[in-house]
Amino acid sequence: MVCHYYQIAVSVGARFSMANPSVLRAEHSMAPDLSSDSSVFRGGSSRRRDLVFVVNPRGANGRTGKEWKKLLPYLQSRLGSDCNICESLTSGPSHAIDITREAIREGADAVIAVGGDGTLHEVVNGFFWDGKPVANKNTEAVHSTALGLIPLGTGSDFARTFGWKNDPCEAIERIARGVRSRIDIGVISREGEGSHYFINVADIHLSAKAGYYASRYKKFGNLCYVIGALQAFIGHRNQDLRIKVNEGEWEVYPQVTALCIGNAKYFGGGMKITPNADPHSGSFEVVILQDFKWYDFILKLHKLYNGTHLSVNNVSSRSVYSIEVEDISGNGNIFIQSDGEHLGFLPRKLCILPGAIEMIY
Repeated sequence: MVCHYYQIAVSVGARFSMANPSVLRAEHSMAPDLSSDSSVFRGGSSRRRDLVFVVNPRGANGRTGKEWKKLLPYLQSRLGSDCNICESLTSGPSHAIDITREAIREGADAVIAVGGDGTLHEVVNGFFWDGKPVANKNTEAVHSTALGLIPLGTGSDFARTFGWKNDPCEAIERIARGVRSRIDIGVISREGEGSHYFINVADIHLSAKAGYYASRYKKFGNLCYVIGALQAFIGHRNQDLRIKVNEGEWEVYPQVTALCIGNAKYFGGGMKITPNADPHSGSFEVVILQDFKWYDFILKLHKLYNGTHLSVNNVSSRSVYSIEVEDISGNGNIFIQSDGEHLGFLPRKLCILPGAIEMIY
């Protein structure tokens, strides 16, 4: 697959558009096809930080693009004297992955996701290629490329774990400070398929099915999660699952309603589903809901949002560094998603990658 994007650099008050779009190739390419004009990342000076802002202009029903246009002058005035600023607008699904890979290879100091959890998810996947971290072409670089975030999306659930608000000016101050901390990343695999990465929460069965439907109703804002859940309940049946934790023995969990694997705490527009998860811990928190009925969610919804549901009957939690999940029925219709993105169906194996990415916080 060949993708194109137009980059606009903003540096000390100057803006220019590349005459020709860069050409990028997806993970199955034999070799990266990099832009011939690497000055868009380097700016002619090694002393200035090279920041690549990956923007989904269609995010949050177009609100992300509008907010970004308003934010750009402030961004230039706050960071333009110290940084080379590159604006990269995504043109469709998976585009942010390709943009991120090229930015890292060209030695960007940081790649900043501008948007919601979906954009952040793609940028995180861009840090990896062919099952390995993407490498800077400059082997003498002092720092690896860091991940940054300006939350402007519908859910922005990952940002909640750090207590970050949907305040772009606050986010720019974090970027200006440039403080870095290594965080964990989850990797999802299936025999015969490539690896997929996530930064927030992966989930299985009802919640994943709800997320799949919710993605169709993003125009309704956070209400999309309620609509998705209602649609997912239609015809839903709890299922017996086989689970292997930390390379141990297989166990059978009967009547599983939902299984959530948290690297961070929140999903579904503010639901604190894995309240003990910490992206610095080197492990996931796995929360399993069993034998829930539709009315259980109505009666216990407040507990799911404030993170007190672990005391509820039929809810269990454990810390793991790897987990494999299979559908005993073999029907192949148990949904799985990560960071709100539909990945298909079971079986899957999920592992933690401790300290895999440096993040600006």
